[in-house]
Amino acid sequence: MEQAEPFLVRRALRGDRGAFSDLVAGHWTPLVRLARSVVGDADAEDAVQDALVAAWRRLSSLRRPSAFSPWLSRVVVRVCFKRVRQRRPWLPLDDAPEPLAVTDPGGAVDVERLLAALAPRQRAVMHLTVVEGMSDSEIAAVLDISAAGVRAHRRRARESLGHLLNGARS
Repeated sequence: MEQAEPFLVRRALRGDRGAFSDLVAGHWTPLVRLARSVVGDADAEDAVQDALVAAWRRLSSLRRPSAFSPWLSRVVVRVCFKRVRQRRPWLPLDDAPEPLAVTDPGGAVDVERLLAALAPRQRAVMHLTVVEGMSDSEIAAVLDISAAGVRAHRRRARESLGHLLNGARS
């Protein structure tokens, strides 16, 4: 797929829906994994579907066919961030739930709940780092932030996770 991708992108840029469909098929699974890290299991596939519709509409904004993969990931991330912002209820501090705590520090850790405690961008950075194995510059391209920003989000995520885990053990 890697070598054929720029060819398919050029065809899609000329309006070939079949070529775009082929591109989507090759990216579907990693995009859904990325979306799950940001919006959770329930909304991931819907978020990717919405992002793909947006990507098709905005395909003409893609400058380099070789940059399709990070461009498409960036579209998915933006849609996911928007979904998280829209569903986030604003509560008075007194009504906010207690911070997440691991009840059995010697047992299994609910990774999904821990990650849900992170800010969406931090979840995305951790997913792209740990699951996808991307470099800081690749993550920066996907999230449209600097490599230093990637490192800062990763550091904050690790600190938050450390506080959550250590606080539960106290």
